[in-house]
Amino acid sequence: MVDDKWEFELSGLKKFARGKVREIYDLDDKLLFIASDRISAFDVVLPTPIPGKGSVLTSISQFWFNFLKDIVRNHFITADPGEYVENFQQYREKLLGRAMVVEKCKRLDVECIVRGYISGSLWKAYSKEIEDSFGSVEINGIEFPENLRESDKLPEPIFTPSTKAESGHDENISFDKMCEITGKEIGEKLRDVSITLYKKASEHARDRGIIIADTKFEFGIKDNELVLIDEVLTPDSSRFWPADEYAPGRAQMSFDKQFVRDWLKESGWDKTPPGPELPADIVQKTAEKYQRALEILTA
Repeated sequence: MVDDKWEFELSGLKKFARGKVREIYDLDDKLLFIASDRISAFDVVLPTPIPGKGSVLTSISQFWFNFLKDIVRNHFITADPGEYVENFQQYREKLLGRAMVVEKCKRLDVECIVRGYISGSLWKAYSKEIEDSFGSVEINGIEFPENLRESDKLPEPIFTPSTKAESGHDENISFDKMCEITGKEIGEKLRDVSITLYKKASEHARDRGIIIADTKFEFGIKDNELVLIDEVLTPDSSRFWPADEYAPGRAQMSFDKQFVRDWLKESGWDKTPPGPELPADIVQKTAEKYQRALEILTA
């Protein structure tokens, strides 16, 4: 096993998949998720890891799986190495805090994005559309009011799904297009459950001083039942804004990897691989932001 929190190779075990951040191993009817300290931006894995990031992602996901389990079933089983099968005992210390065993489900190949505020790619699309329209605008089948500012809170949370690409960019799609992929019944349930998850999590976070501007959920099917999978409401998959510094009309301070994206934009990098090395101060500040999000949300 490579022990630099960057690459994880467990000898004698079957690899199921490798993501930008995670290594996943096949345990027959279960999976072992290992969260590395890798960080990606603009679909490129950067050459500089963020110390402790994998442990933060695992701890936050574990918290949310437990907090939201009354809404929908999830795939989490355990993050306790003492409960792993015997094959993992030799890796116990190395995996402690950054790995979890989950149920194996049939993944639905869509990403379920919920937005409570207009930011990121949605703000970019809105800004472009509003220049060529009079009054409200429509983006992927959703109508937006005129005169929205960057980071404005939306009247109600909206569901903006995308495709789940194995490589390259995900594609934003309409709800109707998603239903062509999943079927209407499952599509409607994905939308309703995602918004319900977002609302409950947002209320919890807001009470603790964090605004969840947007997030993405992934789901699978097991025993003909919808299951929440992958990671949940982490700084990798969400925008976390400090509520006491929130001011619409501009980009916001954050507890997530938007900090890294902003530095990359300013660096002049053209978003093609390989990505640039991150400076030591950016690495340290990013690690601190992730850790702070964990402390606030799970206190």
